Amino acid sequence: MSELREDVFGIEVKKHILWEVVKWQLAKKRQGTHSTKTRGEVAYSGRKLYSQKGTGNARHGDRGANIFVGGGVAHGPKPRDYYYPLPKKVRKLALKMALSSKAKENAIVLVDGIDIGDVPKTKKAIEFLKANGLEKKKVLVIIPEKDQVVEKSFRNLQNVKVLPVEGLNVYDTLWADSLIITRPALDKIYERLGS
Repeated sequence: MSELREDVFGIEVKKHILWEVVKWQLAKKRQGTHSTKTRGEVAYSGRKLYSQKGTGNARHGDRGANIFVGGGVAHGPKPRDYYYPLPKKVRKLALKMALSSKAKENAIVLVDGIDIGDVPKTKKAIEFLKANGLEKKKVLVIIPEKDQVVEKSFRNLQNVKVLPVEGLNVYDTLWADSLIITRPALDKIYERLGS
């Protein structure tokens, strides 16, 4: 598309950088609340099960040992934060690459605006998608800033996500088959990503 600037929508796509940023995004999303009890935390007596010698059984200490069913877990997961830092330059570059890959596939639709009215209407959202021939695709709608009417209108549609430019990210861009970008949002994308 001739209207799209080369420095944002025409750069060379390097898959490794995209992979790096998607991995970072998914890691950041993880809750990290998983937890298991160790041998010291399970609710069992610490009494020795039976005599050390003479029973013909293996030598055991208490019932909470990790080889017993219901015993503690050895080296199990504990709550942790999966976040790790990634340079801003890499994140910015990856977003440009994700947008460039969509531009190369001709998967970007530019619109002047999304007219739904004052009240959220899913029916109007479906009509808007049909008018652009995108009703059966996964679509990312990019708007300049948060707009509850637009967001609520598309919210019930399974394959549609609405994001303001501020929330635009690599994962959602690559997830979509097509991007719908309003012209005011395009200006904001240039503001955010312009070199």
